[in-house]
Amino acid sequence: WQGMRVQLIFAMPIGLVALLVGRWAWRKWLVRQRRFGHYASRAIIVGEPDDIAYVVGRLQQDALLGYVVVGTATADGSPEPIIVDGRRHEVVATTHTVATVAQELDADTIIVASQPSDDPDYVRRLSWQLEGRAAELVLSSRLTDVAGPRVSFRPVDGLPLIHVRIPVYEGGQHLLKRALDVAVAATALLVLLPLLPVLALAIVLDSPGSVFFRQTRVGRDGREFRMLKFRSMRDSTDAELAALQAANEGAGPLFKLKADPRVTRMGRFLRRHSIDELPQFWNVLVGDMSIVGPRPPLPHEVTSYDGTVYRRLYIKPGITGPWQVSGRSDLSWDDSVRLDLRYVENWSVMNDLMIMWRTAQVMIDPKGAY
Repeated sequence: WQGMRVQLIFAMPIGLVALLVGRWAWRKWLVRQRRFGHYASRAIIVGEPDDIAYVVGRLQQDALLGYVVVGTATADGSPEPIIVDGRRHEVVATTHTVATVAQELDADTIIVASQPSDDPDYVRRLSWQLEGRAAELVLSSRLTDVAGPRVSFRPVDGLPLIHVRIPVYEGGQHLLKRALDVAVAATALLVLLPLLPVLALAIVLDSPGSVFFRQTRVGRDGREFRMLKFRSMRDSTDAELAALQAANEGAGPLFKLKADPRVTRMGRFLRRHSIDELPQFWNVLVGDMSIVGPRPPLPHEVTSYDGTVYRRLYIKPGITGPWQVSGRSDLSWDDSVRLDLRYVENWSVMNDLMIMWRTAQVMIDPKGAY
């Protein structure tokens, strides 16, 4: 018994680590394979051209989703291809012949983007046609950016009902998020404390001025606060901004330049690895920000928000977020808004932890940071 207990003490943690490392390695391998279209479902998209374009556009944004579109099917089978982001997708079938064509093209997935308005039983009949053909039937819903935990399926007397839980912005989950914020921010500040004199000296020696940059940002429910950063630009940045507006490369109301002349040499290093944002852990500790959340906007950006975009302010802005791990400054304005709104309505503590982990990876291998 003594020997068995010793084996368990060592075998369990070693086995757990080996299992996690193995799953991580296989996932990285699968990600690499899917970049070349391997180990992905061959899909035919069915529906109206506009609906097909919408689904194809979503699938094209990320090859890692595991779908390769091999054709489309419309009601009349029009020969006109559907073009999305410059890529042609040929119409290979009609809505009534798609099951047969899927077998001919060796397609294993049929995605119904929309069904014929005059045929309410189309999906059921299509599912019958696919029996025995090793094909998978997937229904696309315009319930965009609604995460799985908020959606449940509940048949009532043969009527299939999809229940969507309305998001809430108060309660126990938000208290747990705040506890996580305080714990992570306090730990980060303790780790940062010995590095502060070194970073401060490097910033001041590179260009004269203060160590920190303070800027007014808009937080939850439109409340303004002073956000902290390590200074990455010369002190005369505001005076030079008007002259640079014509060269703006930012999306929407954002101002960004890939080669901004105001950024110092040390500032480029700080920005590339997101080190300039580390003082924001203080903003988190005092309650102005969260570790993970939407990007903290400037006041003039908020004045241009419509009713939909304003939903970004329903929770605290974050040091990092989906925008930070999905392209940062390379994102279009629409993509940035979409990612933030999806996060606001579907956030969870587990999702926050995953974004923190991905942020650490992005800091080591940065993309879209300038």
